[in-house]
Amino acid sequence: MSTRMALGFVCSLTLMLQSSQDYPTKPVRMIEPFGAGGGPDVMARAVGPKLSELWGQSVTVENHPGEGSTAAPALVAKSPADGYTLLVNTSAQAYSAAILRNLPYDPLKDFIPVAPLTTQPYVLVVGKLSGIATVGELVAAAKAKPGGLKFGSSGIGTGTHLGIEKFNLQAGIKALHVPARPGDAIADTIANTVSRRTDYLLAPIPLALADIRAGKLTALGVSTRTRSKLLPEVPTIAEAGLAGFDYPIWYGVWVRAGTPAGVVDKLAKDIARVLSAPDLRDSLAKHGADPMSLTQPEFARFVLSESENAGRIFEAAGIKPQ
Repeated sequence: MSTRMALGFVCSLTLMLQSSQDYPTKPVRMIEPFGAGGGPDVMARAVGPKLSELWGQSVTVENHPGEGSTAAPALVAKSPADGYTLLVNTSAQAYSAAILRNLPYDPLKDFIPVAPLTTQPYVLVVGKLSGIATVGELVAAAKAKPGGLKFGSSGIGTGTHLGIEKFNLQAGIKALHVPARPGDAIADTIANTVSRRTDYLLAPIPLALADIRAGKLTALGVSTRTRSKLLPEVPTIAEAGLAGFDYPIWYGVWVRAGTPAGVVDKLAKDIARVLSAPDLRDSLAKHGADPMSLTQPEFARFVLSESENAGRIFEAAGIKPQ
């Protein structure tokens, strides 16, 4: 290497380090794909103010639902690779890579996993008008009419879709997938009309809780190994008959590929720092969420592993990439 090249390399490295140390020097955007009140929105609005306080910079949360929850990732994939546009998403960011081929971005290659946020259960629900009261009754109804029942989700390749496919495989049942927007998926499960109805749904607990308490939805089981603090009276799906069933929803933060490593590292450490704050942990617990603790490299490996697991489930269910 020539002296001039060596000096250029050192100068570039110094500028990168200075950029990372100074980050952020302007407002940061947090982009989420499911809309106001959804899990990523709740997480972003809990974490954003803490990061703003730490950095002394404005951190805004933007809702970009649409296109099967892919509009927000598409926006971030086109943003500058500088760490000022963050994607806050669910496990769907990993799962979509296993099933969706016609996206305007690659969920794995076009993003860097920065930091995990929280994990929590889903709840398996049916409409109260269905008359189904237990997991066993749902499985029996599905087996009595193979392919006759319909299940909802918030989109192909989302966590709510993959979770039911996993449930169906373990229960030995077949049903028709009817994707919809998150709010519509719940409304369709509550409804009891031929034109607008799905029979069951795996939903984030905060989104379904009001309708469960209002008696419009029946909660059959939560999807993790342990019960939810928000629904302590509801058994786990494993307790209700599907031994070993465990399927949490998790949330994380991504940036566009090409973002400087120093910025990614600072983001990861700062997010972990604010997540450790007792008041934030208490606030998240009210939503039934438990903070996750992984380093940036560990989270990157976790995301890849989750995507590979999703691919195996979709393949076992006979669902081809689309």
